[in-house]
Amino acid sequence: MPRTVALAGATGLVGREILRGLVADPLVSAIHVLARRAVAGGHAKVTAHIVDFTALPALPRIDEVYLALGTTIKVAGSRPAFRAVDYDANLAVARAALAAGAKRAGLVSAMGASARSGIFYNRIKGELEDALAALAFEGLVIARPSMLAGDRASLGQPLRPGEGYALALSRLLGPLIPRNYRSVAAADVARSLLTRVPVAHGRKIVLSGEMHS
Repeated sequence: MPRTVALAGATGLVGREILRGLVADPLVSAIHVLARRAVAGGHAKVTAHIVDFTALPALPRIDEVYLALGTTIKVAGSRPAFRAVDYDANLAVARAALAAGAKRAGLVSAMGASARSGIFYNRIKGELEDALAALAFEGLVIARPSMLAGDRASLGQPLRPGEGYALALSRLLGPLIPRNYRSVAAADVARSLLTRVPVAHGRKIVLSGEMHS
């Protein structure tokens, strides 16, 4: 049956690839993109909603939701500001989607995500995973990518701290790096969610090594 979906984070590295996949999917009839700023380009089945994630309006009826909002502490400016995006905004969209009828959700998380982690970034990612698992989705797919490979420049995004070095090292050492910790293409992360979310039942965690094409 045709599906209606919502996507938060379409202007990001993975979110852009998720949007491309949804547009190309003939079984997706409508896509509601939630963003803080305008989304470049357009397609007949895409409706862009410029929203305040701290006060989301009621969403149109949807079948599934993809959560790809994310930032860094450097870009956000502080730990509370980082949490407001990576935790609060994603969780707000998930709750709004559930209220709009969504049965399934897909999340872009990170390797090492754990609510018990001593690393702030990983702890917030883990807390979000736990919060989503507590919601009444029939299916939840959590993608935990390692270092993302993709064209941030085309999105107007700066290279994240250490990212250039890590990506170069990953390409150089290749098979010597454990599969879960090699860099992974943003398109592969998106594909992992796009193939699993529509048929998901229960909670499924997809580690980075499973995503490589």
